[in-house]
Amino acid sequence: MSSEDVTRRLAQVQDRVAAACVAAGRPPGAVQVLLASKTMDVATVRAALAADAAARAAGSGTPPVLLGENRVQELTAKAPALVDLSPTWHVIGPLQSNKVTAALRWASAVESVADEVLARRLSDRVRDRPEPLEVWVQVNVSGEATKHGVTPGAAPDLAARVAALPGLQLAGFMTIGARSDDERVVRDGFARLRAVRDEVVAGGAPGTGHAHGLSMGMSGDLEAAVLEGSTLVRLGTAVFGARRPAAGTVA
Repeated sequence: MSSEDVTRRLAQVQDRVAAACVAAGRPPGAVQVLLASKTMDVATVRAALAADAAARAAGSGTPPVLLGENRVQELTAKAPALVDLSPTWHVIGPLQSNKVTAALRWASAVESVADEVLARRLSDRVRDRPEPLEVWVQVNVSGEATKHGVTPGAAPDLAARVAALPGLQLAGFMTIGARSDDERVVRDGFARLRAVRDEVVAGGAPGTGHAHGLSMGMSGDLEAAVLEGSTLVRLGTAVFGARRPAAGTVA
């Protein structure tokens, strides 16, 4: 895909997000875009970052895009080649404990915390840093066996335990929407995550008062997510097109 195609598609995505905010009665810029760069080459990701910077310089008013990787191997391969652009990287896929150190060389946030074991491993690695590591609790709102995440019922307790760990800052909650053509089903799942967030914030446990983030919505369901309160949408194919084969990569 050419840099011109990436620029055009990113502008279209930002227009979709802005329109969804208007439809939801929310202010422009209320939802940030994370570009899921899984299987994309460095040149394509660089083109997206350049397009974003140019749009903001021209007065788009949009928040800077973030970058997200599912696989630590891809993160550590791409991040050094893009360091001159100072992107903010999120880990958005399941993170194995033995890959925590490698991931934290580059990532400033981990959105896929679904158990206390991983949370403690992250805490052990960052507790002496001057700035806390941003973490999101991943919740499986649809109950689909193929999806990663803690159950909605267990999420508040896990969130409270994660928020209490040194070196971590609970930013909010992440989910992958239900795989359904029925928008009501998809929106119900997103509403369920919002309810979890509201319960945790209202509960008043230490470290949870600022956990307002909702990372939900992807290329096919971002409008439904924004209507239900998403603050961060994770988009890949809408900007980069079809995924390339990822032969030889590991999580």
